[in-house]
Amino acid sequence: MIRVPSRLRSLWTVVAIVALVVGVIGGVIAYAKFYRAQPAPVFSSDEDHFLYGSLGTEGEHGIPYWIWLVLPRIFPEHLPRPGGYAALGFMSRGGSEVPAGFSRVTIGYPRVGVNCALCHTAVWRERPTAPPTIVPAGPAHQTGMQEYRRFLIACASDERFNAATILGEIAKNYRLSLLDRALYRLLLIPSTRRRLLALQRSGEWMHARPEWGRGRADVINDAKFSLLRRPIDDTSGTADTVPLWNLRQRDGKALFWDGSNSSLKESVLASALVMGTAADSLDNDQSSLARVQNYISGVRPPAYPFPIDHAAAQQGRTIFDAACASCHAPGGPRTGSVIPIAELGTDRRRLDAWTADDAKAIGALGEDRGWKLVTFRKTNGYVAVPLDGVWLRAPYLHNGSVPSLADLLEPPERRPRDFWRGYDVYDPVKVGFVSSGTEARRNGTLHDATKPGNSHSGHAYGTELPAESKRVLLEFLKTQ
Repeated sequence: MIRVPSRLRSLWTVVAIVALVVGVIGGVIAYAKFYRAQPAPVFSSDEDHFLYGSLGTEGEHGIPYWIWLVLPRIFPEHLPRPGGYAALGFMSRGGSEVPAGFSRVTIGYPRVGVNCALCHTAVWRERPTAPPTIVPAGPAHQTGMQEYRRFLIACASDERFNAATILGEIAKNYRLSLLDRALYRLLLIPSTRRRLLALQRSGEWMHARPEWGRGRADVINDAKFSLLRRPIDDTSGTADTVPLWNLRQRDGKALFWDGSNSSLKESVLASALVMGTAADSLDNDQSSLARVQNYISGVRPPAYPFPIDHAAAQQGRTIFDAACASCHAPGGPRTGSVIPIAELGTDRRRLDAWTADDAKAIGALGEDRGWKLVTFRKTNGYVAVPLDGVWLRAPYLHNGSVPSLADLLEPPERRPRDFWRGYDVYDPVKVGFVSSGTEARRNGTLHDATKPGNSHSGHAYGTELPAESKRVLLEFLKTQ
């Protein structure tokens, strides 16, 4: 037997102890810098929580805040125009660190995630020089969701997405500690680049489909291919974003464009999962989603902000009662129900993108959890929605293919084939957003009604009315 000198044994003991201590300290630092979650900011109002609150998307899909913050400053050429994230239609109010639709939470390091307000916050202006008015829970007609994704991919694909460039820009705004600079340089910047580039691979299915355009998204296929891991098919589910007003009145009826769910709680939960909320987090705490549900259950749309000819509106009420009320008035016999596509005649691609097998797959998603989704189904049409805040719902139809209410009252062959969507200046004459001209083109994206999923056909109700009846009907609709 070889005898180890006692002095050497003591040295090995010291080395082992030091290694253990270093390992423990390193583990503590690693936990603190990467995994320790600080409580998410608590907002005093449900409205602020809706706009900026965390839904748990930051853990798996969050972007380091300081990297996210400087991307538009480093890569402005990858944005559609100057203006930072506002160039993508993202707006803020009240001095928030992030625009509406984004949350900031610290999980080891500050991270940015997304929430419901990304697709459900409207913006409008009275004239080009007026400040924007932000309307929580309105349809985000101005937001470029697909453009944002492509911006992140373009940044990550740029050779300037490196530690020297990004840390140099961060240093102009914030002083990171020596340890944090090392972590960003060695780990966070490289890993963020890899994750953003992965967005390109996971979104390859989009390339074979028409552009979404401002205020639209193909949430159906995003859910099918990413969340449910369904086989990629050739469907196109692109649809307009929707308002989330007075939803307590619709709970238990037909929700989403096709009425594929009837439970408000399940609809909120499913939407959060599609956005990237970690399923495990929902097992322990759904209080954040409960606040969102509480807010959208009762929030009301803003009143029409321009003058109304009330005498004409009173005449228009008679036209509405005869031609529209059965499907769109509160308590109407068909209001909130699914109208068969054969009757509507509108573009059916969004309807066909969701199948009975998809409904079955999402129903099995939470099979081993306490929040199983049980009311999803397949329907054969689109929902006749209530018209509260209809002035701010433009563009119209489920796919946002008609720019104004005046255009919707015209036969399909006389509706604009091409128009620019996403400009936030309002047109009170046609009752919709300005959709033509230099500024609409500069600020918006082109909608081509000849492309798959973009048709403006169908919904011929009211199109045969005399011109004067249409005029007074528009005045009445402004009151809704």
